[in-house]
Amino acid sequence: MRFGLSDGFEGNAQTFRILTELEVLGPGEHGLNLTAATRAAVLKYPWACFHYPDPHPIEWPIPPRGAGHARGTAGAAKFSAYIIDLPQMLDALAAFPQLPPGRQTLECSVMDLADDIAYSLHDLDDFHRSGVLQFSPVSGEFRSWESGRGDFADLDDSDLVRAHRQPGAGLERLRRRLKRREGWIFDEDIFATAVRTVGDEFVDGVLATPYDGSMAADGAISGFTSRWIDHLISSVSPNPDPAVRSGYVSMDSRAWHEVSVLKFVNQYFILDRPDLAMFQRGQEQTVEHLVLAFEDWLSDRIDAGRAPRRLLDLVNAASSAYQAVAKEHPEWLGGNVSDAELARMGRGRGIIDFVSSLTDAQTVAFGARVSGASGMLWSSSL
Repeated sequence: MRFGLSDGFEGNAQTFRILTELEVLGPGEHGLNLTAATRAAVLKYPWACFHYPDPHPIEWPIPPRGAGHARGTAGAAKFSAYIIDLPQMLDALAAFPQLPPGRQTLECSVMDLADDIAYSLHDLDDFHRSGVLQFSPVSGEFRSWESGRGDFADLDDSDLVRAHRQPGAGLERLRRRLKRREGWIFDEDIFATAVRTVGDEFVDGVLATPYDGSMAADGAISGFTSRWIDHLISSVSPNPDPAVRSGYVSMDSRAWHEVSVLKFVNQYFILDRPDLAMFQRGQEQTVEHLVLAFEDWLSDRIDAGRAPRRLLDLVNAASSAYQAVAKEHPEWLGGNVSDAELARMGRGRGIIDFVSSLTDAQTVAFGARVSGASGMLWSSSL
């Protein structure tokens, strides 16, 4: 909210903005000139943070996946277009007049499923090869939940919170979360079978042998990944009348539960690691420092013109877009907005567009330069 941007930053919305506005290919001035079907295929969460569609998905009795409230705001946690890109979203979805509001297209459902399969298998493959995933804690989690399934089920929520990282507690929290949110498909017995299957085939079948780069180790993890890709793909079928939290193509119940358990392994034993969290918090501070430095620079009326050329171009493009929205759809911005507020929004969105386009190395280098910590004058192009 520093720049008055109610929809802040969202990765899916930024992807849509890159494809439709920021990247240029050919003679056009904006975007990649993709077909409506291609643009709609990346609308994993086909709504804005606020306003569209009406009623907004966060108000639905059963919200679609990703439409829950974002932490600290009244808008959706995930969405696929910023306010200034909402006309592009509406244009893409206009090619599908019979598509219900808030529903993915068929092509997008296929993309979403492919993303789930890749996340649940290839990331585990990579982390096993890197030696990050360790057999003992993962095995302890699975075997403790299986052997103490009834005892875990008897715990009230506060006891489960206090259990924290006790072996088995993570899977029990997953079971309760799926039961609460995904009642359209969740099944207790199928979940237990999925835990046992993943435990047998991945934990005991792959993790039990540390990866040492040998042909045997490569064969074990590659064979598991290949078999499971075939298994999950074969479980997919069209669904002409899907549940609100599903799509026009979906995995069967068994595969859905297995993917949920595989994704849990990635989240619980990789993404929740303290060392990774520390690294990510450091990255977050680096990015925040860079954003604030650019804001300070662009607020300097004397020196703003010497800022990186692409940054200035992005700020100008975003400012023009906000002015157009204020003229054509002021309700999207919450009513009448002053010129100063529009300029602030445009500056903020342009800075976000610029910083989010940088590589990790560029972000660190730019951060060092604007803070005076780098003695290098020339490096990559601005």
